[in-house]
Amino acid sequence: MECVDLRSLFTVAHFIKARCDHGLKAGVSKNKNYVFFEVEILDPKSKAQLCYLDKVEPNATIAEIKTLLHKIYPKFYPSRQALKLHPEGKALSDDDVLEDLPVGTTATMFFQDLGPQLGWTMVFLAECLGPLFIYLLFFFRLPYIYGHEYDYTRSPFKVVRLACWCHSLHYIKRLVETIFIHRFSGGTLPLRTIMMLCLYYWGFAAWQAYYINHPLYTPPTYGRLQIYSALAMFLVCEFGNFSVHLILNRISCNGSRPTEIPYPTNNPFTWLFFFVSCPNYTYEVGAWISFTVMTQCVPAPLSGRLGQALVTLLAMTIWARAKHKTYTQQFKDYPDLRTAIIPLFF
Repeated sequence: MECVDLRSLFTVAHFIKARCDHGLKAGVSKNKNYVFFEVEILDPKSKAQLCYLDKVEPNATIAEIKTLLHKIYPKFYPSRQALKLHPEGKALSDDDVLEDLPVGTTATMFFQDLGPQLGWTMVFLAECLGPLFIYLLFFFRLPYIYGHEYDYTRSPFKVVRLACWCHSLHYIKRLVETIFIHRFSGGTLPLRTIMMLCLYYWGFAAWQAYYINHPLYTPPTYGRLQIYSALAMFLVCEFGNFSVHLILNRISCNGSRPTEIPYPTNNPFTWLFFFVSCPNYTYEVGAWISFTVMTQCVPAPLSGRLGQALVTLLAMTIWARAKHKTYTQQFKDYPDLRTAIIPLFF
């Protein structure tokens, strides 16, 4: 009988040890005071209740709450939703945890419909395909663009043909990167925002193509020296931009946030990483400035390629500074020499 009892105790002891090895405490039952949350989601204008979620886990994220709302309203997929604690407040992040928010056990949130969304891959394809084809319409001088006497004619200047090749190369490169190199998070963009982006890219492409391919266009002042030196710089910037994107493709990321610092390789076109956090943006701005110098097409202030170069510099400086801030906050050993986009300045 004693032998049987000892075997039983031995079995129980091994069971307890196995449970403890899996991270559970022996002899402790589930906490009876475990508190669930209640989430009420309202319309921000009418204050009408859209849904009421009962027994929500305190460690639930906003992304999980959006998924629960999507089950009730299939039309509003998670990326189309914005949840706020105040009707006029800032939208909560998908990573925010319910118990960390300044709410009680009954949380009231306000729903905003962000409208139809498209993934970043489709956004980039729409941005690039439009300028690629729009420029060619002007290059081949299709009817109703200039006068009837110029329909389907070509410019006699070689710089115009070089400009077309460079413009096409840039957007074909971006299409290849979008399909084969870029890694996009699960994020989306509202359809109305995409339309504004397309208006910017397509509009600038049409504006500068109109002047460069115009029958009255005149070549650059300094001739071949200006054209070919600017062309060389354009190609350097394009290849540098492509080289940087290859490095960014290889670093590990958690969603859209990098988990390691990008460093230059033996490729000299990546050495700009020694000085800036976003050399791909630096090369992008350099490419458009080079294109502007090569074509010398500045028909009016803030128009044509000069306008796009300036707007691109402004936009990419904002994006680069945001990424630089993310790097410096996330990595304590981030190189001090790096600036955001312009080496040694900002």
